Amino acid sequence: MSTKKTIVLLAGGFGSRYQGLKQIDGILENDATLMEYSIYDAIEAGFNKIVFIINDKIPTSFLGKINSIFQDKNIEIHWIYQTLETALPLDFSLENRVKPWGTAHAVLCAKEVVSEPFIVLNADDFYGKFTFQKAALLINQDQINEDTYCLLAYPVQNTLSENGGVSRGVCSIDNDGFLKKIEEKTHILRKNNQIIFQENGSDYPLKEHSLVSMNFWIFHPSIFENLEYQFNNFIKNYQGQEEFYIPTAVQNMMDHNNLKVLVKASPAEWMGVTYPNDKPLLQEFLREKINQNQYPELLWNN
Repeated sequence: MSTKKTIVLLAGGFGSRYQGLKQIDGILENDATLMEYSIYDAIEAGFNKIVFIINDKIPTSFLGKINSIFQDKNIEIHWIYQTLETALPLDFSLENRVKPWGTAHAVLCAKEVVSEPFIVLNADDFYGKFTFQKAALLINQDQINEDTYCLLAYPVQNTLSENGGVSRGVCSIDNDGFLKKIEEKTHILRKNNQIIFQENGSDYPLKEHSLVSMNFWIFHPSIFENLEYQFNNFIKNYQGQEEFYIPTAVQNMMDHNNLKVLVKASPAEWMGVTYPNDKPLLQEFLREKINQNQYPELLWNN
């Protein structure tokens, strides 16, 4: 078993709905970002290697801040830029593309620095201590291998925003707890006391306890070769706007590579920010966690 326990933080988004780089936005008076709470929980659970997938809009001052926090903590840090050119086939020419290629491409960007089972998570979500502890246990028990990955999922009712629609990967699960299908739904919200997703101008109901992906995955490094293959196919069929999503890539591996994905319902609370008006709720949520002594007022001593 590898002595490294790795988290890959997806921090390369541009925060268009949030109107800013929410991954580096300080939440409370301590100015800690939401990803720092995830890092704090991960370290407590035994993770000791952090790979940040970032864009070139992240200020170098933020990189310096994080590096200074962990320089004496025996934590291995990697900064990887997700660029439009990363892993791009040589014969492909870019035309008017500005946004990154998506979350599956972001994971592929970590290929050169990750050779052990690892978790993937969004930098702008709060996943909770128990989620990281569960992930560490699954890795320690060697349940993650080239044939079996894992998704720690959340009930959709706990992942909505009061301020607009959200994107979630909706899971169908078999009787043995393995993923049958995951479908990316890009506009989920509560409407008339019911959770629905909107597609092609119509509303479709979702059950309150339906499990959805919040991008907390546990992968084996074997995923990189397959992501590279899929990304090449994605580029060959590129029409100008699409993104290469993790749920789509995983579903493809399940359909064609006999991959099994164990789904575990997270025992922790999820919280995140999609829109600017989500921030006050997040602040209240974190203050309550601090009052419960789950986190110190200042996350780091230095």
